[in-house]
Amino acid sequence: MTEKTKQKNGMRTGAIVHNQFEMAADLMELEPYQRKLLTSPFRSMTVEVPVRMDDGSFDIFKGYRVQHSGARGPCKGGIRFHPLADESEVLGLATTMTWKTALMDIPFGGAKGGVQVDPRKLSERELEQLSRVFINRIALILGPYRDIPAPDVNTNAQVMAWMLDEYSKRVGYSPAAVTGKPVSLGGSLGREEATAQGCAYVIENYGRDFGVPVKDGRVVIQGFGNVGAHLARLLHEQGAKILAVTDVDGGLYNENGLDIPRLFPHGYLERQPVQDFDGGDKITNDAIWKIPCDWLIPAALGGVITREKNADTLNCKVVVEAANSPTTPTADKILFDRDIDVIPDFLANAGGVTVSYFEWTQNLQQHPWSFQKVNDELRIKMDRAYNTVKDIVEKRNVQWRTAALAISIKRVAEAEKLRGH
Repeated sequence: MTEKTKQKNGMRTGAIVHNQFEMAADLMELEPYQRKLLTSPFRSMTVEVPVRMDDGSFDIFKGYRVQHSGARGPCKGGIRFHPLADESEVLGLATTMTWKTALMDIPFGGAKGGVQVDPRKLSERELEQLSRVFINRIALILGPYRDIPAPDVNTNAQVMAWMLDEYSKRVGYSPAAVTGKPVSLGGSLGREEATAQGCAYVIENYGRDFGVPVKDGRVVIQGFGNVGAHLARLLHEQGAKILAVTDVDGGLYNENGLDIPRLFPHGYLERQPVQDFDGGDKITNDAIWKIPCDWLIPAALGGVITREKNADTLNCKVVVEAANSPTTPTADKILFDRDIDVIPDFLANAGGVTVSYFEWTQNLQQHPWSFQKVNDELRIKMDRAYNTVKDIVEKRNVQWRTAALAISIKRVAEAEKLRGH
């Protein structure tokens, strides 16, 4: 992937987030100084991440940590390892985290981190070295009451364990400094599937309120990583038909529904390409957008639903953004005009950061919760946020995203004003 392509993708994420903010700010008649304040990051750090490769050579990767806002609490946000993780993309994602934590009314601000790397090309030793060096380079701005990283694209509980270990070498054992850890190191039960579980609660609520079936509903999921795979499993357990899924190498389609109990271990646990599974017809990644369905769920990377590619031809009743920033603003408007609701990312996928908050709380109190308590508390948070957004959607006849952003911006702006900014 060329440097020009990387910059274009990063700029797209940042532009999407900024455009969405401006529409909500217009709705709220936000003052000019508040617009400047809420669109400017609190702190951005760029670091070089040197790694000795297995062949003895050195490679140096670019890493970023952007803290967008700490007005409502410590900064919170994942770390992704991906070739597109440039500064503009990370800033856009950090901004989205600010709105997400505010919408869920949890005491965090927004941050994001990333390293420009394709982790599939690294050995496990190289991946561990990358994780440790990166966390060391940004450790000065981290801490349980300052900034708490978590997993994101191409990072997982093992990566968080390495990062926790490296950070703890500097300050002593600090389980609350990182979330998304293995349970044996202070991680929370339910954290791995939390993003998917929260998304499933939103789907359940929307389906009940707007007559879109979940049981026997037709579902298409783009992405079969942590979020997409767990969401496919959860919706299948509720009786949904998962018609198609994709991963980076392509997709699989079955008009009668894929055998998710068999596909889940194949595609997610064993990390095998979904196209190697024998339960459906192979399709391209582009073909998934043409499948008629009730629920269309982008659960991979951003900027995949666009005016140029597919917004005019999507054949679904509702789009649920399990990924971050998958829909461009122009596509958003097209879908709104077509009466296709888009449940925005910072509502649909907020289960992850919400259970990260639960994990942080458990770590500070040194009192672990049961799996049932985690999911019960998550449902309360997701239901409350969903209903708050739905009320504005119905009263103001605006997009779900605009309504959700208006709530978030109001809460962050109020916190900044109370702090004297």
